[in-house]
Amino acid sequence: MTDHSTHKKPYIIVLGNEKGGTGKSTTAMHLIVSLLRAGFSVGAIDIDARQGTLSRYLENRARTASEKKFSADVLPLPQFEALHASSNNDQEKSQIEDQKSLEDVLERFKNNDFIVMDTPGHNLFLARLAHSYADTLITPLNDSFVDLDVIAHVTPDTLEITKPSLYAEWVWEQKKNRAIRDRSSIDWIVLRNRLTNIYAKNKENMEQVLTALSKRIGFRLVSGFGERVIFREFFLSGLTLLDLKETGHSLSISHVSARQELRALLKAINLPSLQERLSQAV
Repeated sequence: MTDHSTHKKPYIIVLGNEKGGTGKSTTAMHLIVSLLRAGFSVGAIDIDARQGTLSRYLENRARTASEKKFSADVLPLPQFEALHASSNNDQEKSQIEDQKSLEDVLERFKNNDFIVMDTPGHNLFLARLAHSYADTLITPLNDSFVDLDVIAHVTPDTLEITKPSLYAEWVWEQKKNRAIRDRSSIDWIVLRNRLTNIYAKNKENMEQVLTALSKRIGFRLVSGFGERVIFREFFLSGLTLLDLKETGHSLSISHVSARQELRALLKAINLPSLQERLSQAV
């Protein structure tokens, strides 16, 4: 079901962070399935093809659908491609090749309502370029000062913000590139993942620093997924929290709590004209 009344071109969501292990691919997969189950057409691009986590997740999903003979209504799949960075040793030619590769796949995906891109946890031209096409950029961040260092540097005693990190600087650069290219803006969301329900001074300090950073650097701060094994346990079968009922799995209390976290995340992201359909699907 394609609804072209809400927008004339695909709305692009990019998952980005210069650090691995923060939940980019898990978040991307749940966003993809959420949108598919809401009736939208979705294109998925794995910019992190070398690591290939999103690619394998979707391959596992396709295999499960085939083996279990699940229809597309039971296990919907997006249009999908994986992109490898150019191996050309000439930097200028390599960047030209990367840009053409991305532009070509975006052209092939142009009839989708949404495009979700998962990017690598390291600094590549192709990853930076993908950021510049984002309508919404989501940066998952584990709730620790180790991960916070990706966005900004702070002093250990006073938690004073000394300067933005390299990643924050090149997000700002891609915001400028986007404005120059088509006069559009990027809604940057920092997603606090692996939150615990237990009070800790570290958690309070993270909240303080991230709130200050959000005003200084220009992002929205959103609570993401708690520290739950459930978000990763279905990787091998390619399933998500949204597939359990349709595939015959019983829902535990942990599953229900995790679905509530996903619903809250989708509401906080506030994608255009989607809330009613998403709330019915999640």
